[in-house]
Amino acid sequence: MKGKKTVFYSSLAVSLALISVGVFAPKQLENFSESSLSFIYNNLGWFILGSVFIFFAFSIYLGLSKFGHIRLGDDDDRPEYKTGTWIGMLFSASIGISLVFWGVAEPVSYYITPPYGKGYSEDSAKLAMQFVYLHWGVSAWACYAVVGVSLAFFQFRKKLPTSLSSVFYPILGDKIRGSFGKFIDVIVILSIVIGIATSLGFGTLQVNSGLNYLWGIPISYSAQAMIILIVSLIYIGSTVSGLQGAMKHLSNLNMLLAFVLLAFVFFLGPTQMIMKIFLQGISDYTQNFVSMSFRTEPYSDGTWIASWTLFYFGWWIAWSPLVGSFVARISKGRTIKEFMIGAIFIPVLGSFFWFAVMGGSAIDLIQNVGHTALATAVSADVTSALFLFFDYFPMGAFLSVLAMVLVLVFFITSANSAVFVLGMISENGEPNPSHFTKIVWGIIIAIISAVLIMTGGLSGLQSILVATSIPLAILLLVMCYSTYKGLKDELALTSSEEPKGPINKMSNAERQESILSIPKNSKNAKEPVVTIENKSVNTHL
Repeated sequence: MKGKKTVFYSSLAVSLALISVGVFAPKQLENFSESSLSFIYNNLGWFILGSVFIFFAFSIYLGLSKFGHIRLGDDDDRPEYKTGTWIGMLFSASIGISLVFWGVAEPVSYYITPPYGKGYSEDSAKLAMQFVYLHWGVSAWACYAVVGVSLAFFQFRKKLPTSLSSVFYPILGDKIRGSFGKFIDVIVILSIVIGIATSLGFGTLQVNSGLNYLWGIPISYSAQAMIILIVSLIYIGSTVSGLQGAMKHLSNLNMLLAFVLLAFVFFLGPTQMIMKIFLQGISDYTQNFVSMSFRTEPYSDGTWIASWTLFYFGWWIAWSPLVGSFVARISKGRTIKEFMIGAIFIPVLGSFFWFAVMGGSAIDLIQNVGHTALATAVSADVTSALFLFFDYFPMGAFLSVLAMVLVLVFFITSANSAVFVLGMISENGEPNPSHFTKIVWGIIIAIISAVLIMTGGLSGLQSILVATSIPLAILLLVMCYSTYKGLKDELALTSSEEPKGPINKMSNAERQESILSIPKNSKNAKEPVVTIENKSVNTHL
């Protein structure tokens, strides 16, 4: 596996082979995936919960410890993107489309069928927000942050390829450039392809549902194929334009549309109730964070935990290579402390407020106003829940159109980031992959989404993705150790005696070049300089 295109062709072949099973044997794939999930939930659910908590603890440790001041790049590098744009790109690359999809449906579902106790009650309303915050809180973003900070450190600080295999350099050394490193990259690409294909597939179903609800456009395969065709042309074109072009502007548009939609619902809806729900939810979440994070229900069948908590945590782990790789790509120049604050806590607060506004308002309509028809509608079809919810507001049709546009833009930006990351990994860590590679992956993802919708293979492939969380969790745990080792070596390097004079103002790369250029017989080649040279060479190989 030494060719430059080995990862590209190998991952393409494996992806198409798995998709072929979903096309020609969707029921068998679904049965197999559900059996695999059942086995994982019954026997390894504790491992998923424990791993996610470790990722969160490790992320907090890195941000607050002595490693926090280390910059993801050279010492004189500064962030490539403004903080607002950076946060917008974080949302766009990860859970933006899912927030819109589940903003109303998930809290109402928990309110109807809570993890324990009686549904349609005050207690179930509190539990609904509490567990929504668990599933979309720091645990989810920690999975992304672990991959993101590790890859950004080794990519920008240690000058290694933009590939997930690079984070294992402190353990494997140059073996990351061999067969084992390429094998890791192929597995990562497979998880990205499956994840983005299923996400875009479900996004298409929601858009079709919205078009049907607003204008009577039939829910059909032809309508869904047309949606995918139009969206794929847009995201492929915007991806080719690069991060500084359409991708950046689309992310800013995402944030603007999301703020406008939130503002309308916030001020037109039960504003005081929303604020109470928001703060109460945070309080319940923080007080019960540890107990919820380790809740395995050993004395019952654990159906609810398996269906929701384990599924979500497995989903976040499975998505971490995609989101983490993209987050790393846009985070050059930030310190680890800045990265952890921006990549975990700021998006979490945004997610919490989104669910308080959307889900909290929906629960208020059912619990306090008596519109139980909304709960019935959510139980019947989650894809139309958001549009039915807007019927209870002034300018409901306008809000539905705005929400659908937001879904489409999130749709495009999620695919953007996926295609860009697939291109980087396929080309052995090239930070600016070729247009050809990005276009090929863009077309493949569009075809996969369309075919799986038509054959009914989406749910089976979704389950397969969650099943991959076990090997990926193991990979991420090893990554934590490798990153710690790399950061520890870096701290030892930077804290050693530095040469005096103008060289202190140079970047890491410039300092090494200056050191290496000193002749061996030079009178200036003092012992401290030789020591720094050796450490730099060993660390940056």
